Amino acid sequence: MSGLLGTTRLLKPWGRSDLPPPFADDRGEPVGEIWFDVPPLMPRILAKYLFTGERLSVQVHPQAEHSPTGVGKDECWLVTDALPGARLAVGFRDRFEPDEIRRAALDGSIEDMLAWHGVTQGDFIYVPSGTIHSMGPGLTLVEIQQNTDITYRLYDYGRPRDLHLDEAMDTILGAPHPEDLRTRVDADTDRLLVDGAHFRLGHCAGPPGDAMREAFGGPVQVLPLERHCTILGKTVQAGGSGWALSLAEIDFSNSGHCLLLANPQPRRGS
Repeated sequence: MSGLLGTTRLLKPWGRSDLPPPFADDRGEPVGEIWFDVPPLMPRILAKYLFTGERLSVQVHPQAEHSPTGVGKDECWLVTDALPGARLAVGFRDRFEPDEIRRAALDGSIEDMLAWHGVTQGDFIYVPSGTIHSMGPGLTLVEIQQNTDITYRLYDYGRPRDLHLDEAMDTILGAPHPEDLRTRVDADTDRLLVDGAHFRLGHCAGPPGDAMREAFGGPVQVLPLERHCTILGKTVQAGGSGWALSLAEIDFSNSGHCLLLANPQPRRGS
């Protein structure tokens, strides 16, 4: 069962035709996302890469109580490459009332209401459901999310795609993004980045230490960010992903820093 995970490339109007290594190819298509197949024992989590060549729409993902599926979409981003001046937006720069947000979405001024942050390689941001966000061009990042694909667009820079203003207004948080949900990841340090209700995410500088092995004791997905690791004799290169029933099935002896992803820890009383 354990082994490599397949990928799906999605073309997006805001994607890039000049993907950075190791994703580059000669097709010249505007790839916006590369999705990894979902491991069979981790059905509620999705890992993917995003590549921005133009501005992403101003958008929000619904909270569970406002989602037609009953499932929200918390997500997080680790920036793996950024051109000079690259930035992304998360949350509002101030508190705004619903009628202010709606008017700004209709006339395009909503872009100026967002809190834009210049980002570089190693920036990490957790984005709870209901948080308005967008991205500028020049970014490559890993996105870990709940495995659902509902996006409500409030503004799309004139592109001929549907907007979902009414649905967005039902779920949007009209406030700044909490500062403690933004941090930096040191490539030389092991660190548990997320230990939440929807998934666990850890960063390893190389072979996992005892603390990381304890945190990831069951089925695990691995995303090498440099070099490679091996799962039961199958090589997982940087930019790829694989999964295993346990860390014992993964050989990290040739790995650089990588991400580990797993189901959430069972909560007491669950």
